[in-house]
Amino acid sequence: MIEIRPVSDLRNKFTEIENVVKEGEPVYLTKNGYGSMVVMSIERYAQLTDDIEVILDEADRAARETDVRYTHEEVFARVRRSISGK
Repeated sequence: MIEIRPVSDLRNKFTEIENVVKEGEPVYLTKNGYGSMVVMSIERYAQLTDDIEVILDEADRAARETDVRYTHEEVFARVRRSISGK
């Protein structure tokens, strides 16, 4: 079940929020009725970002090995072609 709480609960009910995130579920915090932030465990955050870190490291290595650079227009054109299957 999605946990949505006011941001004041982070201060007033920290232990409850901590218990939820330790179970692997994020807690969505609101401020004045609008989404403000998401709290999650370090383990869950690592699951979400580990692949990205590996890909960025690979991109850094590739950039060091060549002087070829692409403009953002070229990159987005390639992505669009890839998505459309052309």
